This record gives sequence, structure tokens and C-alpha cells, in this order.
Amino acid sequence: MESPPPSSVVRFGTYEVSLQSGEVRKSGLKIRVQQQPMKLLEILLEHPGEVVTREELRSRVWPNESFGDFDQALNIAIGKLRSALGDSAESPRFIETLPKRGYRFIADVSVDDTAARARRPESPPGDPPATGPARKLQGARLTSAPFAANRRLWPTRGAIVALALVIIIIIISLSILSVWRLGSRASAPMGIRSIAVLPMDNLSGDASQNYFADGMTDELITDLAQISALRVISRTSVMVYKGAGKPLPQIARELNVEAVVEGTVLRSGDQVRITAQLIEASTDKHLWSQSYEGDLRNTLALQNRVASAIADQIRINLTPREQAALRSAKAVNPEAYQSYLKGRYFWNKRTADGLKAALAYFNQAIEENPKYAQAYSGLADTYALLGDWQYGVMSFKEALPKAKAAAIKALELDSSLSEAHTSLGYSLRAFDWDFDSAGKQFQRAIELNPGYATAHHWNAMNLGLLGRPKEALVEMRKAENLDPLSLIINADLAEFLLLTHSYDESVKQSRKIIEMDPTFAIGHKQLGDAYLLKQMDKEAVAELQEAVRLSGGSPICVADLARAYVASGQKNEAMKLLSDLKKSSNPSFTNAPHIAMIYASMGDNDQAMHWLERAYEERFNPSILLRSGFDPLRSDPRFEELMRRIGLPA
Repeated sequence: MESPPPSSVVRFGTYEVSLQSGEVRKSGLKIRVQQQPMKLLEILLEHPGEVVTREELRSRVWPNESFGDFDQALNIAIGKLRSALGDSAESPRFIETLPKRGYRFIADVSVDDTAARARRPESPPGDPPATGPARKLQGARLTSAPFAANRRLWPTRGAIVALALVIIIIIISLSILSVWRLGSRASAPMGIRSIAVLPMDNLSGDASQNYFADGMTDELITDLAQISALRVISRTSVMVYKGAGKPLPQIARELNVEAVVEGTVLRSGDQVRITAQLIEASTDKHLWSQSYEGDLRNTLALQNRVASAIADQIRINLTPREQAALRSAKAVNPEAYQSYLKGRYFWNKRTADGLKAALAYFNQAIEENPKYAQAYSGLADTYALLGDWQYGVMSFKEALPKAKAAAIKALELDSSLSEAHTSLGYSLRAFDWDFDSAGKQFQRAIELNPGYATAHHWNAMNLGLLGRPKEALVEMRKAENLDPLSLIINADLAEFLLLTHSYDESVKQSRKIIEMDPTFAIGHKQLGDAYLLKQMDKEAVAELQEAVRLSGGSPICVADLARAYVASGQKNEAMKLLSDLKKSSNPSFTNAPHIAMIYASMGDNDQAMHWLERAYEERFNPSILLRSGFDPLRSDPRFEELMRRIGLPA
């Protein structure tokens, strides 16, 4: 069978493939086929019923393959193609495997090239079969041949005229070609200003290498997020789609982006290949694709090249600083880099065990390269979470100074790290109570990486403490816009809506969180808090009971439930919870600020202030003072004095 024209539609079974657009439909509905599997399908459809050798597939799909297990990469791509078509290797309907030889497309195939014929102009007899710049240039070269063969020193007048005609034809042809290229460039997408980098596929076939593919996703997100004109969705939100199999237009709608980046990572030893493709979300149209290959120590440079290429494709003008940032990637120690990626992999799990593993890997990376700034930045982030009340691994007083020291070391080694500025700002705010300096660190982090959601998130907390709730809400919305599926960012947004007295909007926000994850305790806690402020005491008790259950007795959830009991007239139940909090106190967590909040809800300001003084001595995180549970104390001179000692507006 003759190979189908590139503008044809090929049909087999209930499937049809448009060779021009690269789209596959089943019973009229478009299905998603990734780039390399799609290329394999096109090649197999060129030769239905014939054996396509592995060598031919390698030369056409992996032409520059200089490393790695080609067989493994091919098997993975064939597996993905079979999965998309509902085929199997054991009982093939479409793709037959010929061991050690290649593959054969065995289904009946029909070709519809009606569209191609309709577009082809009728040519008069004797005319060349096609026209256009390329054909015209070829004709010009053929016409000039007799003159090239003329050996006379001085050309005749006819030769001069003919040569002039050739030159004119060439100039016209080149002009047409230039106009065509400009038109192609002009048709590039102009409106793309938001993008999501989906989790990259690990093509190694080794699940233990998943951390590496996730790390490459993180690096590309970080690189693109430095571009101020581009909204880039944060890691937390895109990782939700790992293995989800959702259609790209649906993902784009859920994340509110105009384009997505898909990619694969193939690693073999110290060699890496990154393949990325840019897809316009609304049409599912592939706009650009490229592979980059290099040594593991140059991985960051490869990622920078990908980011620069994407920026060029969507025609975003980079500032000089952004251009410099995408050119400044340094070579990395391969062993230290792998340890760092493993640290980030476990850090992102956000569990007590994951944080302990992350701590070990970041320390290992530093041992392997004592001047590795990113590893110190990861260490700072880990200590910050280890001292958080949600995990309870270390005391706040023990963890935060270590977080600060690691962040300072990271910035000594590389002052351009947005994450390190953010971590330092967190320590300055939460432990040092140096809110002005913390704000400067957050601002610097945002300047370096406008798309870093955590910097906006923690800056919002700082602004809230400084008595600027409206500005804080703006920053929190920026964080939520960059990381729309982050549960904690959405929960803190609900909290700030309460601070600005937007109670109904906060209820709506909390319900959205619970829809995203019904098991997320803080979502129920925030909804309960909103109900308390709306004087819906019965509903508040129900939500806060659920928060306590889901959190395993988190002190903040227990304290809020006690407040709800007080509001609903169940003081005895509140006293039981107060007693439980006192008994569960330990050297790491005395629960002092939570106990103070319960006493405040009971109207016992003396006991409330006693426990707040104890919290002050223990160097507690003052962010809790923003909460409405302390409203009964705000007019108390002792509370105002405490706020002044901390450095906050009374």
C-alpha cells in the first residue's frame, strides 16, 4: 500500500487518525496520544501489514539517541500506544510484535484523502505538479544550467538577459519564502500568558527514578516562574494530575491556563534526555516540541534551554534579569544533585516521615558538595516544617534557629535563590519577630521569582500581622492563583476572608476546600470558625468535631471546638477539652497559645494572659494572634503591651 498523503485521514476499527493535525479519535471522540507514541503510530500506518524494524523506528523517532536503553524507551512508547488504542501485546488487534525484529500494523486500514485532493489545484498539461517557492527555486536552478556550461569569457546579450531573469526569479522566490515565514511566525499564539507544566513521565522503566522525573518537573516550573509576564502553576497543583489521565482541555480549565507543557525524562547513568512539548489548551494543538540531551551535571542548563524555548514560542519578552537568570545555570555535582532531588521528593510529601527522610537527604547532599546552595535552602525549608504544629517532630524553639542558619548559608553561597529568601523571611517573622526584615526578604524572593506561590503566601501572613489585612488578602489571592489546588493556601485564604469580615465568602471558600479533599481537617476547621463568627453555633460544633477527628486531636482544632462548645452553652465539654490540652502539653508543645484562646472565649482574661505570657517565653509563632479567638482580649491593656513587646501594632 502506498504511504498515505500527510493531509489524509486514516481509519481502522472505530479509530481515525488525522496525519496533518496529529489527532486520534475513537467513535468521533478525541483521545489523547502522547508525542512519541503518536509518531510510532504514524510510521506503522505508513506501512500497514508490513514489518517496521526496530532500527527504522530508532532512526526516525530517536535519531540522535547516543545513550540509554533504546529497547526500554521503545517498549514504553509502544505500551502507551497500545494503552491509548485499547490493544494488548498478548491478543493484538492493531499492533503485532515480532520479537527482535520490529512491529506490524495488522488491522484493516482505509485512507480518506478527499481533503487533500480538494485543496490541490488542477494543473494544466505540461505544468509542474506543484508550485510554490521551493519549486520555483528548483526551476531557476535548472534554467541556469546552460549558462553555467557556457565557456565563453564574455556572455552574449541573450545570456545576460536570461541570467537577469534567473536572478529576478530567485529574488521573488526568496521574498515569497520570507513572507511565508513571517506569516508563520505571526500565527504563533500571542495570548498565552498562563501555563501549567504537567508532571513529566519517567521513561526509564524504573519506579525508583520517579524522584528524578518529579525533580525535572520542579526545575522547569521554577525556571518558567521567574518570568514575570507569565503565570505558572505551582508544583502542588500540577502534581494532582500525575497519572490522572484527564484530557488536556479539562486540566487547563481546572487550572485556568491557556497552555500546558508535557514532557518525558530518560536517564541512563550520568546521561539525561528531556523531551518537552507545548500544547495550546483550548484546541489541544501541539505548538512546539524539542528534545535536549546532556550530562547529568548540566541538567540545569538543559532545563534553562527548555524554558527559554517555551518563552520564545509564546513570544514573551524577557527582561534582562530574566534572560540572565536563564543563562546562568551552573554545573552540579551529580551525586549531590541526586541527593537534593530525593530530599525535595520526600519534602513534598509533607508528612512527618517524609520530612525526616528529606532532612537526611539534604544533609547528604551537603556532605557531597559543601557549597551546594540549593541543598541548604532545602534544609531550611525542612526545619521550618519540622517545627510546625502540624507535624510535631521538633520544638519550634529548636527547629526555627536551624532553619534560619541554613537559609543564611544558602544565600551566602547564592543570593539569587528565591526559596532561600522565603525561608529566611519565615524564620525572621515566626521566630525572631523581625517583621520588617521578614517583609524585605519576601519582597526580594518575589522579585527573583514572581511565580513562587509560597513567597506570596508567607508575605500575606506577614502583612496580616502588621495590621494590613486588605494587602494581605491581595497577596493571598496571588498565591492561590499560582497554586489553585494547594489545600493550605486555600485554607489560609479562608482565614484572611474572616479577618476582612467577609464571612459568607469564607464559608464558600471553606466548602470549596472540603470538595477538593473531604479529609483535609483544616478545611473543616476554617468552616467551623466561619460558622462561629456567623453565630451558627450548632453547625460550628459539627464541623469542628470533624476537624478534631480528622486531625487526630490537633491542638488548634481542639481549641476551636472548645470555643464552639462555650458559644453553644456546653461549658462542661469545653472544660474537658481544656484539661486534655493541658495534659497533652510536653517540652516540644505546651499548647500555651491554644489554652489561652479557650480561656479568652470563657471570659477569663487573667488566665488567658497568664498562658499568653508563657507562650511568649517559649517564643511562639505570633501568627495565631490574628485569629478571632483572641478578639475578647484586644482591648485589654496587658494584651496591647504584649503585642508591643512582640513588635506588632496593638
